Amino acid sequence: MLFLYNLVVLFASQIVKILALFSPKMKLFVNGRKDVFPTLKNKIAPNDKTIWFHAASLGEFEQGLPVMEQIKKQFSNHKIIVTFFSPSGYEVRKNNSIADVTVYLPLDTKSNAQKFIELVHPELVFFIKYEYWPNYLNELKKQNTKTYLISGIFRENQAFFKWYGGFYRNALQTFDYFFVQNDSSKQLIQSIGFNNVKVSGDTRFDRVVSILERDNLLDFIEQFKDDKTTIVIGSSWPKDENLLVNYINNSSENVKFIIAPHNIKSEQIANLKQQITKTTVLFSEKENKNLTEFQVFIIDTIGILTKIYSYADIAYVGGGFGNPGVHNILEPATFGVPIVVGPNYSHFAEATALVNMNGCISVPDQKQLNEAFDLLLNNEDERYEKGHICSSFVQMNKGATDIILKHILNENLN
Repeated sequence: MLFLYNLVVLFASQIVKILALFSPKMKLFVNGRKDVFPTLKNKIAPNDKTIWFHAASLGEFEQGLPVMEQIKKQFSNHKIIVTFFSPSGYEVRKNNSIADVTVYLPLDTKSNAQKFIELVHPELVFFIKYEYWPNYLNELKKQNTKTYLISGIFRENQAFFKWYGGFYRNALQTFDYFFVQNDSSKQLIQSIGFNNVKVSGDTRFDRVVSILERDNLLDFIEQFKDDKTTIVIGSSWPKDENLLVNYINNSSENVKFIIAPHNIKSEQIANLKQQITKTTVLFSEKENKNLTEFQVFIIDTIGILTKIYSYADIAYVGGGFGNPGVHNILEPATFGVPIVVGPNYSHFAEATALVNMNGCISVPDQKQLNEAFDLLLNNEDERYEKGHICSSFVQMNKGATDIILKHILNENLN
């Protein structure tokens, strides 16, 4: 099975090179990996102590960040190595302040795994949430490197739990410990013979709680808001925007809207702006403008949405009209903001919980989206109550990082 897997990886490595000729994202995927080994050789000395964190993309990086921060404090003599699989994670966080070295993870071939681990020679390795690369895991096992899964989630439809999943189950033997988000994940992993598991919860809650402690001031957002009720639309897709634009165009002049689309390509931003009949300004053209004069603010940049949520009276989180579903709702929730989402949210435990708790409203169509916004705009008590449910939910679920750190420190510093 490993032989077939390696053939597939080699085949895929050639396919992505072809795709890179036509896709900017695939070009980043391919070109970004060309300098990984020279970078590692240049930045990591043979006698350096290192700890390696792997994140599939941006969401997993943010999820693992609380653990990275605490590990860096406790292991101050170690270099922190962060790898990404996806360009959407690496390109946004390649200049992060937590890691000493941030690179793409080379594709999972046997030779790449051997060379990468030889250059990095980590003492501890953390995989965040998922991504199980057999050649890397096999090499870590050969080197007797302590390896952990943090904020892990397992589902019945994964290959580990199928009759044909022996190859994948063997890869899990690398892990010294599994820190999982919920009881169902724990029961699943135990059902295939792994008892080195603990329910720690989701470190994303610790991440979003920490957001409250930083400076979230954005003077241009404050100027735009002008003390008016503001709906912040985060990570929207065209399917969301089709409904949202209709509501915006028929809204009261006393309500302001901030839109931070998921995709900020210039043609899509231009198309979105063209559809809106209200006075609209882009982030990229805000200089020397009186922002109080505009009703809609389109954020055609990345990296500031979290801070923008702190100004929201109501939040709409996009993705819920597509697959796999809604984006991160915890960021507005931590600020105590009531949330509206589309119908596809059940794949995300926190969204399901908040819908069931009535902190978040799921809407399937234009009519119910209009009703949800009207309810929250016209009923301040309803807005406050749902926002309080959201912030309380985040506070009640924090603490995963402490559980993980206590176990890691007991194993490695005692």
